[in-house]
Amino acid sequence: MERPLCSHLCSCLAMLALLSPLSLAQYDSWPHYPEYFQQPAPEYHQPQAPANVAKIQLRLAGQKRKHSEGRVEVYYDGQWGTVCDDDFSIHAAHVVCRELGYVEAKSWTASSSYGKGEGPIWLDNLHCTGNEATLAACTSNGWGVTDCKHTEDVGVVCSDKRIPGFKFDNSLINQIENLNIQVEDIRIRAILSTYRKRTPVMEGYVEVKEGKTWKQICDKHWTAKNSRVVCGMFGFPGERTYNTKVYKMFASRRKQRYWPFSMDCTGTEAHISSCKLGPQVSLDPMKNVTCENGLPAVVSCVPGQVFSPDGPSRFRKAYKPEQPLVRLRGGAYIGEGRVEVLKNGEWGTVCDDKWDLVSASVVCRELGFGSAKEAVTGSRLGQGIGPIHLNEIQCTGNEKSIIDCKFNAESQGCNHEEDAGVRCNTPAMGLQKKLRLNGGRNPYEGRVEVLVERNGSLVWGMVCGQNWGIVEAMVVCRQLGLGFASNAFQETWYWHGDVNSNKVVMSGVKCSGTELSLAHCRHDGEDVACPQGGVQYGAGVACSETAPDLVLNAEMVQQTTYLEDRPMFLLQCAMEENCLSASAAQTDPTTGYRRLLRFSSQIHNNGQSDFRPKNGRHAWIWHDCHRHYHSMEVFTHYDLLNLNGTKVAEGHKASFCLEDTECEGDIQKNYECANFGDQGITMGCWDMYRHDIDCQWVDITDVPPGDYLFQVVPSAKRRKKSLSTSAGS
Repeated sequence: MERPLCSHLCSCLAMLALLSPLSLAQYDSWPHYPEYFQQPAPEYHQPQAPANVAKIQLRLAGQKRKHSEGRVEVYYDGQWGTVCDDDFSIHAAHVVCRELGYVEAKSWTASSSYGKGEGPIWLDNLHCTGNEATLAACTSNGWGVTDCKHTEDVGVVCSDKRIPGFKFDNSLINQIENLNIQVEDIRIRAILSTYRKRTPVMEGYVEVKEGKTWKQICDKHWTAKNSRVVCGMFGFPGERTYNTKVYKMFASRRKQRYWPFSMDCTGTEAHISSCKLGPQVSLDPMKNVTCENGLPAVVSCVPGQVFSPDGPSRFRKAYKPEQPLVRLRGGAYIGEGRVEVLKNGEWGTVCDDKWDLVSASVVCRELGFGSAKEAVTGSRLGQGIGPIHLNEIQCTGNEKSIIDCKFNAESQGCNHEEDAGVRCNTPAMGLQKKLRLNGGRNPYEGRVEVLVERNGSLVWGMVCGQNWGIVEAMVVCRQLGLGFASNAFQETWYWHGDVNSNKVVMSGVKCSGTELSLAHCRHDGEDVACPQGGVQYGAGVACSETAPDLVLNAEMVQQTTYLEDRPMFLLQCAMEENCLSASAAQTDPTTGYRRLLRFSSQIHNNGQSDFRPKNGRHAWIWHDCHRHYHSMEVFTHYDLLNLNGTKVAEGHKASFCLEDTECEGDIQKNYECANFGDQGITMGCWDMYRHDIDCQWVDITDVPPGDYLFQVVPSAKRRKKSLSTSAGS
């Protein structure tokens, strides 16, 4: 007997991976401070090109989705041109990226993926070893000798990391117009005492790093458009005026060290590497750079709502925009997620056709963040559900909202595998310093310890594990910059932390999921009350930096979910395979029934290799009742959680058949269960379990009516990840 889902679970179950507002998260701004994981970088010695090699300049152009990627363009013989993709390799990509000041190349792209360039195709059949100081030192057909067309223009994707000590080669600066800016690093340095004490830094000198030295920028050619770009990089949506008299007084008392160039931005760039170099600053007779009748450039940035001062606590404790038209879902950090737009009272997604850094920056600024770090494509931040409202978005960068941009309202040819997302620049708040994990097997797990003030001193201590859940764990993982929360632990006796922090200093923690830090969640303050007490019951978390390779199609689960009251006499095989809750053992086998939450699930292999069962065929388990083999004891966990993340019911699906049900495009199916065939899921394919298969359910007979979260976790031999935070809402 089938019943509508809402008849039992009240508000239709907060369904299918719906920790939606909880996908807001912690800060990851440019530049960031990764000292927790990284060793200091060795001193950089810039390689010297052979004297007989042509002098060139490089830039990344085209339809960018990150500032560190684009079409490779070469300035040679007074003209910008492109590079053909014939014989191009990752070694050549490394040379390009290092010549532009990036540590290395991550990949390269063929067939004008960043758009077709113009002018000559300077290099074809390029062969590099990867150790060359310049692309001009690699062998090729010769300058301008090619049979290529601009449909073969090559592009590269460089690492975000800059080379420490990198210094811009200005040997051709007087010959080239519209040359892109290349610097090792940039910062806003607070000058006035008022701003030196504030976090985040919102006003101060703009300084660039050249070699080992930080230098100011002369304000003679500085514009508000330049300020807008710099503020955007540091997580602020806009700029404002400041008190020039105070800075004049300050500058007159100190000797400045100026960068020899100026900036020329349009204001729509997401990063200064997309801005052009402006006029060169004049030099004095001693060849020291001066800034005649000028001062160091200053920016004063406007913070977004979530970072705005708000009473004695200084910053808002939770981010909740009023009646937004745009929202982000499915990200691990604040300012990151799948883009969703409200249209005709219904939330829908955005197709990634023509999605680029300019359009992504409009979304970021609209939501109160800075410019975009990345325009995410291919539903890498989770697939949405419902309609696809916008397609082929083309923004100029000056729009107040994404709905002001040009777009195609028709979404034919798009599906949720093409949902667009963003990663925005957000202010560096320094909240990571007030929280740490201790005792875990790796930096992504451990007992939660917080830094609090007690009796005038700062002390580290534990958090009471009572009522600690996945929502609180999500806030912790975000605050530490460790991504998604995969587990919340109410006991951590097996993790030995610092003996000096064994005292419980925080209890009664209750988070909504949108807080900037654990301290912003509701808690008992200094009146700590932890009835269980002791080191054993300290709260702990396990975090995961990335979303899983095996991704759930949440929309299918939503569309196929229903309730069934199934007689016990039809569930004997399911009993043998532990597919029912423990109370089923007391249910009358002839007259009793169990209430089952049933649904279809489709698991997509979004990774970089095929997924195969760990065990070979010789270790597969035969189940006589169902008359089939299991290649894995549990392939997928089905968990029903209350709104605090505590499990109230569970199910699982053993892998009696892992096969390629369907595949993308021209990908060929490799796995089929028939005739005891090989099991697995090919990269780019998906496996499907229909709702009418035995054990494809959660037994909710003992669950009272109410609102719940439904979490589907592909096991992947412990590549475990809650899709409630990655496959989105």
